[in-house]
Amino acid sequence: MPKKAQAQATRLAPAGEPDLKDSSLYVNRELSLLQFQRRVLEEAEDENNPLLERVKFLSILGSNLDEFFMVRVAGLEAQLEAGTVDAGADGMSARAQLVAIRRECKKLLSEARRALERLLPALNEQGIWIHEYGDLNEAQRKRAQEYFEETIFKVLTPLAFDPGRPFPHISNLSLNLAVLIRDRAGTEHFARVKVPDSLPQLVAVNGTSKPKAKGTRHGRVELVWLEQVIAAHLGALFPGMEVLESHPFHVTRDADMAIKELEAEDLLETIEEGIRQRRFQSVVRLMVTHDMPPPILEILSNNLEVGPTEVYRTFHPLALKRLMSLYNLPRPELKDPPFVPAIPAELAEISDEDDVFAAIRKRDILMHHPFDSFQPVIEFVRKAARDPNVLAIKTCLYRVGRNAPVVEALLEAVEEDKQVAALVELKARFDEESNIEWARALERAGVHVVYGIIGLKVHCKVTLVVRREQDRIARYVHLSTGNYNAVTAHLYTDIGLFTNDEEIAGDVSNLFNYLTGYSDKIDYRRLMVAPVNLRSRLEAMIAREIEIALRGDKAHLIFKVNSLAEPEIIRLLYEASRAGVRIQLLVRGICCLRPGVPQVSENIEVTSIVGRFLEHSRVYYFHNGGEEEIYIGSADLMSRNIDHRVEVLAPIRDPGLVRSIRDGVLKTYLADNVKARQMNAAGNYTRKKAAGGKAPVNSQEWFLERRRAHGRKKSGS
Repeated sequence: MPKKAQAQATRLAPAGEPDLKDSSLYVNRELSLLQFQRRVLEEAEDENNPLLERVKFLSILGSNLDEFFMVRVAGLEAQLEAGTVDAGADGMSARAQLVAIRRECKKLLSEARRALERLLPALNEQGIWIHEYGDLNEAQRKRAQEYFEETIFKVLTPLAFDPGRPFPHISNLSLNLAVLIRDRAGTEHFARVKVPDSLPQLVAVNGTSKPKAKGTRHGRVELVWLEQVIAAHLGALFPGMEVLESHPFHVTRDADMAIKELEAEDLLETIEEGIRQRRFQSVVRLMVTHDMPPPILEILSNNLEVGPTEVYRTFHPLALKRLMSLYNLPRPELKDPPFVPAIPAELAEISDEDDVFAAIRKRDILMHHPFDSFQPVIEFVRKAARDPNVLAIKTCLYRVGRNAPVVEALLEAVEEDKQVAALVELKARFDEESNIEWARALERAGVHVVYGIIGLKVHCKVTLVVRREQDRIARYVHLSTGNYNAVTAHLYTDIGLFTNDEEIAGDVSNLFNYLTGYSDKIDYRRLMVAPVNLRSRLEAMIAREIEIALRGDKAHLIFKVNSLAEPEIIRLLYEASRAGVRIQLLVRGICCLRPGVPQVSENIEVTSIVGRFLEHSRVYYFHNGGEEEIYIGSADLMSRNIDHRVEVLAPIRDPGLVRSIRDGVLKTYLADNVKARQMNAAGNYTRKKAAGGKAPVNSQEWFLERRRAHGRKKSGS
């Protein structure tokens, strides 16, 4: 451990017997989440990443911060307004958190701006230029004017603000221009022009010829931001007026819907109304440029009802997520190389006539997405829809997206007279509209649609197929750590399992009875189900590892999760560390546990991996005195997952697959010394480095290369 980190850890070490509830032993959840955003920013700064991938990470940072303010900051402001004084395990009040968040976000935005400034010359070298409008030459200005007159002008709607016309509504996440104009009588007026998000955010201003950029085979791409083109032609929107000045601003509103389910007769209608109201919620962040004059800022602040602490002065472009339009340029050589996901060997040889169910009967089948293709999951549901021996299909749909082949397969199953039941979670944040559309389509087709359970969000990812086979009824199950989303399956790392294990299938049947009917069942044989038995089972298994360590035997836990914030679980992990259990935590995002604190967490290490794909899989490994156990599923170690959601953790029962996950997945992630960051006791992260002559290991690239090698071997090349 570096000397500085060691000194910080020593200061955190409690004197005498440690109080494991001491607030100094816990990292604040919101500040930990901002640390994750800093790791995303590091990827934008990493010159080893392809150029446009670095641009993409800046866009992701902007999108993440938007959501952070819409949900997390909005929640803290609501607590403050309600006079809530309760603090979390870290001891920080809502007010203290908001102060710290503002400080950290200002730093992040400043560093993101510097990162973009460093990227621009590199983009120029590749023939990609983003100009300031004032720097355009005559030909480029003519091209911009033509595009404005032909396209932009027809979309714009200027909105005035005066005694006869109220201040216009500023929608959530919108980019706007605050315009000051003067009429012929010399009176000044304020107007707002919304920058349309339905148009390309970067306008091409190339002339008729596109000379090749030096050192590339591509023509130069000359671009200017859409709002600058609009600002330069505001006179067309206000004829007869003098446009004095204009300034961009960006608004973020509270988007966390509070759903009073017990009072709602129809959850679907309640969610729809909540989505409509989202655009009218209070403003939690107003972003403006540094040169916006105080009088215009005062107009905005007063009418949007924001205080000085909710105003963020930053640089152009205000909405970083709009950089995704730059990433979308057709320049594949500036992006990560494409890859072809593999098909697991057990499924690769199955033809349309073969029986996928026979392959699953032979043995459980494990898939590691996106390195393994998601197509077998889609084909599993399609095959079930078309197979005359299949009697029923039941599934949980959380985030399926607009393009949802799994849902289309369910619709086909209804046409084939199958019994189909789908739990569509309408409370999947920011996917509510898509889920509502699919829920209505499924209902119209005759699917039994359930919208969730009052007071709980259904987050588990599971599908059950019931099939008639000779003289018995067989059940086939797909369980996953990820959603049934064909798009994110190429972007997120997840683990899926096909099985017809009778005990697991029986538990899944009971789970669906719980979700669609009434059930107080608490004795699941194999599954851990939140909020039923997951907490008690998980705590008991950690306690078992503690007992093994206290006997002097080897004890080892490896948890791979997205977030770790649940105080009781953290305290239990501290106890395990004190007992001598070796604990390796792979935590992508929020981690409220402090590793490396003397007398408390010396046996705990925390690693975060941020790379090409979003780490999304949840894996729980227990050494268990040599009788190793591994669970996969949807649950993170947060209070909301354990106590307020329906989550499932399923055991990997095939010893070969246990070894495969232990040695082929977890060990590889833990060996990563390229995209991995190590957390210290102060809650800060530093990159792992290859030491002692060790070769660099990029875990995600290692998984990709293994699949490529498998493909080359199959093709004989």
